[in-house]
Amino acid sequence: MATKDLKVSTGRSQPLGATVDPDGAGVNFSIYSEYATTVDLLLFKDHNAPEPDHVIRLDRETNHSFHFWHVHVAGVGPGQVYAYRADGPRNTSESGCRFNPNKVLIDPYALGNVNSLWNRGDAVGPQDNVHTSMRSMVLDPDDYDWEDDSPPGIPMAESVIYEMHVRGFTQSPTSGVAHPGTFRGVIEKIPYLKALGITAVELLPIFDFDESQVLRAAPDGTPLHNYWGYDPYGHFAPQSSYCVEPEEGTHLREFRDMVKALHKAGIEVILDVVYNHSSEGNQNGPVISFRGLANEAYYHLVPNDRQFYMDYSGCGNTINANHPVVTKYIIESLEYWVSECHVDGFRFDLGSVLSRGPGGAPMDVPPVLWNIELSRILSETKVIAEAWDAGGLYQVGRFPGKRWAEWNGPYRDDIRRFLRGEPGIIGAVATRIAGSEDLFRPEEERPSNSINFITCHDGFTLNDLVSYNSKHNEANGENNRDGSDDNRSWNCGTEGPADDASIEALRTQQAKNAAVILLVSRGTPMLLGGDEFRRTQLGNNNAYCQDNPLSWYDWDLAERNAGLVRFFSLMVGLRKRFSTLRRDDFYSGEVNERGLPEISWHGCRLGEAGWNDPLCRVLSFTLAGFHGEPDLHVMLNMYDLGLDFDLPQVDGQQWVLAVDTARPSPDDIAEPGAEVPVEGTIHHVFGRSAVVLVSQPGGTVTP
Repeated sequence: MATKDLKVSTGRSQPLGATVDPDGAGVNFSIYSEYATTVDLLLFKDHNAPEPDHVIRLDRETNHSFHFWHVHVAGVGPGQVYAYRADGPRNTSESGCRFNPNKVLIDPYALGNVNSLWNRGDAVGPQDNVHTSMRSMVLDPDDYDWEDDSPPGIPMAESVIYEMHVRGFTQSPTSGVAHPGTFRGVIEKIPYLKALGITAVELLPIFDFDESQVLRAAPDGTPLHNYWGYDPYGHFAPQSSYCVEPEEGTHLREFRDMVKALHKAGIEVILDVVYNHSSEGNQNGPVISFRGLANEAYYHLVPNDRQFYMDYSGCGNTINANHPVVTKYIIESLEYWVSECHVDGFRFDLGSVLSRGPGGAPMDVPPVLWNIELSRILSETKVIAEAWDAGGLYQVGRFPGKRWAEWNGPYRDDIRRFLRGEPGIIGAVATRIAGSEDLFRPEEERPSNSINFITCHDGFTLNDLVSYNSKHNEANGENNRDGSDDNRSWNCGTEGPADDASIEALRTQQAKNAAVILLVSRGTPMLLGGDEFRRTQLGNNNAYCQDNPLSWYDWDLAERNAGLVRFFSLMVGLRKRFSTLRRDDFYSGEVNERGLPEISWHGCRLGEAGWNDPLCRVLSFTLAGFHGEPDLHVMLNMYDLGLDFDLPQVDGQQWVLAVDTARPSPDDIAEPGAEVPVEGTIHHVFGRSAVVLVSQPGGTVTP
């Protein structure tokens, strides 16, 4: 069946993966497998070929160095479809090895994979699955013109992050793009992102994952699939279905085109990465890659019976990240995305898993985390941890390392409680707005280490946070048992969509309140994509399996709620205009040239914040401007009724109204330079609203 004249030679052990010769004459293949006794390299004519047209048996004497199997094949090049088979010990309970020569394995280091024949069920059990296997594809990362691309290099403290799902962002017909649900679709929406003012997109997982996996059926019988992508099987390859022509080997080109286009717009690219578990699941899962090559190395196994997996991820298995070879794999993966794909940062899903040692216990100095922190190639990238895992490890404020930013769960929880009108928590709210000094100063970190967010992909959208008191996950087929029950939400008087215009107006007002609090807080703000136009999931707070209009962005809402989009955009702009909102140190009491300290806390009366009032639901504060910048005064009233607030009087300064969330658009937020002067020493703040004032030179004199 041979279709090519191939010349096979020893090859080299490094680098791992499939590496194209500089002159294009051949490819070096190398994989890690310590305990394999035989390894076969399979070469396929194309991605749909049922059988390989070449099977190259790697010789243990000449094609094996230490724990690496390698071979050089002349006569193949980019576009070559390939895979492996491996055999070895099968005493799984003792050794942890799971070799099965009947299973076709993709290359963990593959830069692209093809799954047009893939059947997940056939990868489980003893049968041969070559006819329905997944395969890898040789790609040449040097074959691309980056033009003059360079990272925007935006400091973390200057960043405004926009979390979004590549497919969901443009999959709806309402998006109006030519290539919905793809990297190219994102490119078509860049003008919208630029107008919104965000500085970075944080993309839900784009590493190859198995969208074909049927998780269960919805109540109406519709199969439910993995949509979010938190279940990868390859950490070097872009998701095939996000590409327009993956069978043609366009994976890298299409992803890089998106990165290059976003960079031209001044927008950074942060990838949500999953190194804590893989798509192979528990002991009953499929054999895709790691399991068939080095199960005992890649995964945490139950010590006394190594056929079973430790599950600190809640997804069936846990990557053994601090095994030396696995650490090497993770670091080289991250460095690849930075050096070859110009990615600007990473958010690590269940990042605390990466601090667990080979026995599963947390390590004081986890090698993989410190390698990430100290890598020269990664030194300028943003690294963000979800600083907890499903095994009970919670490390917010104490995640190993110094430059790691962390998703601030306490910020989310305290601000949600305040927004829904919970009394007696003013001290906690002020602490979060001031940068969560209680969490980050003890480790000598900065406010920018705190990723402040109120909503994210995991939970309610902002619209649903103000529209539902309870989750409504029936569509997930788990009888509403999945997802968090602790949402700290308030439906404004009616559960779900409301015909009452006053309720809908209040919900929009609450969304604006959330935007104000988030964007005046010290730290790094993150917005959930679509919150700016009230994207809804109809109360589903765990839409990981909903690849349908429930999760897709409805761009008709962006038109319908254009006033809210404008509000978010101008609030982002307000944050960018005033450096006092972006200073990357904790408040110290420094006084500006007008005699104002960095921050002064108030209630309705100046200097009388309700720290000890169990009924208090208001907070106001004055932020001093430095180096010629204006001062800011923020008033937050989460009571149902309007209240009068005292205004601080600053010699030679006049307050002007920049933001009032109780007013309808466009009067809710002023264009720069169009602010209206505020008269007198008292300002009325309507119930459930936020007001921001800006100082400008005027005639006010301290009484």
